[in-house]
Amino acid sequence: MMADMTCPHLATLPDTVSPDTTEGCADCLAAGEHNWAHLRLCLSCGHVACCDSSPRRHATAHFHESSHPVMKSFEPGEDWRWCYEDGRVV
Repeated sequence: MMADMTCPHLATLPDTVSPDTTEGCADCLAAGEHNWAHLRLCLSCGHVACCDSSPRRHATAHFHESSHPVMKSFEPGEDWRWCYEDGRVV
């Protein structure tokens, strides 16, 4: 995947964020569920949520609720970011 580093939303992000959990999708865990596929980290606030391949799609729901535009993979060995506003890897 080629990343486009010109995304204007990258400039709005804090320098660092701390994940709100390292145990899994915060929303699934709160509901007593444990069936997520992959995890994403919100780069605005540190919320950890499940991807669109997961039944509840909490990362996308977080974007719609918060308008936080950029998530990154929270999977070991993955280092990519997705901008919901631009609909692309950044």
